[in-house]
Amino acid sequence: MPSQSILGDSSLVGKLLESLSEAILTKHPTLDKIAMVGLPKRGYPLALRLSALIQQKKGVSIPVGQMDISFHRDDLDQHSPVPQLTQMPFDATQRIILLVDDVLFTGRTTRAALNALNDFGRPDKIELLALIDRGHRQMPIQPDYIGQSMTTAFTDRVSVHIQEVDGEDSIIHQKS
Repeated sequence: MPSQSILGDSSLVGKLLESLSEAILTKHPTLDKIAMVGLPKRGYPLALRLSALIQQKKGVSIPVGQMDISFHRDDLDQHSPVPQLTQMPFDATQRIILLVDDVLFTGRTTRAALNALNDFGRPDKIELLALIDRGHRQMPIQPDYIGQSMTTAFTDRVSVHIQEVDGEDSIIHQKS
């Protein structure tokens, strides 16, 4: 029988975002070429929050987009895709793109995002940011920024709930 535990609440999510914003600022002190792209479904609100934190600290607005990756996935034969909204208010060409995801697991969502990003230009560089990294990669993909790493069984499930989508901020681990 599966068991579920809450690993963090809005306080932890806030601390992780604060730490991630500091890591971005340390690596990119000028910010002039940075843009963020949130991955469905919770990466976009996380990217908006990170952008707001950075703007509070540096007074620089970082553009944020969201990108549908539904038809770039490699598991289309297993389930029907549910298209998500795409909004890219900038050209990705010659930018440093920070892909923002809530949970990094096998790396397949990131691979789909890399393919989809080609439709929006040719970035100078792409970096990956994950609020939670739970390991079990099936692709040679590693995040540049990690809020928190977790050790989980492959069959476990980790969910990040975000206020803008779920009505609360929390991190939930469901053991199989």
